[in-house]
Amino acid sequence: MRSIWKGAITFGLVNVPVKVYTATEDHDVSLHQVHDKDGGRIRYRRVCEIDGEVVEYANIAKAYDDGERTVVLTDADMASLPAEKSREIDVVEFVPTEQVDPIMFEKSYYLEPDSRSVKAYALLRRTLEESDRTAIVKFALRQKTRLGALRVRGDVLMLQSLLWDDEVREARFPALDEKVSISAKELEMSQALVKSFESDFSPEKFTDDYQDQLKELIEAKLEKGDALDTAETFGESAEEGGGEVLDLMEALRRSVEKNRSQSAPAKKPAAKKATAAKPAAKKAPAKKKASA
Repeated sequence: MRSIWKGAITFGLVNVPVKVYTATEDHDVSLHQVHDKDGGRIRYRRVCEIDGEVVEYANIAKAYDDGERTVVLTDADMASLPAEKSREIDVVEFVPTEQVDPIMFEKSYYLEPDSRSVKAYALLRRTLEESDRTAIVKFALRQKTRLGALRVRGDVLMLQSLLWDDEVREARFPALDEKVSISAKELEMSQALVKSFESDFSPEKFTDDYQDQLKELIEAKLEKGDALDTAETFGESAEEGGGEVLDLMEALRRSVEKNRSQSAPAKKPAAKKATAAKPAAKKAPAKKKASA
């Protein structure tokens, strides 16, 4: 991995130099647009609306338009912002970990100690672990001031950028205001269904089926050298019929039974009992001769 940024975690008088690495990657198959008639690649040109000329990247600047006026912001203007120049991950508070709502998580980064002495790094990591706290930090990255959560994952400190509070929408749905009556039996069956699905989360068990199928389709078309019917590659699956409407209790009951039957270990066929051979009849002991 290559670091994308260098800085330092700061809280109080403590300074922990770190390198920042992107913790996740996109595994989607890259596709591009072509002309369906001849397969020609579709290219996009950066054309100025005033003079009609194609503009090079070096001559493109950012701008803000309020509908009547346009303000052009050059690279020099952007670089002059104080927050952009900061190389500090500034801890503002330590909060209970459960108070950080996962809906706010945005991008994840690994932090590597960037110093010969890793004691300050290890001390911060252990403190967060044992206190079950998450550090809320502010930092600047890629021309944006960001809010972040600093936490521990295994042996490494992880920085996760957070959405700002006003970027999270409120869930306002009229249906949620309706009064619903749930019986004790329905709740019991629902809990039984949940229990039948209980497991420890193992992310390695799950794969991106769509990307796997897309790669399989591409490989098949490459081998065949021509268009290929999707059904020929993946096989056709019969559509599940039935528009039967089940009440909630019946749906829960069937779901529990189905999941139990799928998770139950298959019974081994009973072994045939071997026919026992009849024991040979024992011979009567020979009578001893009377001594003369």
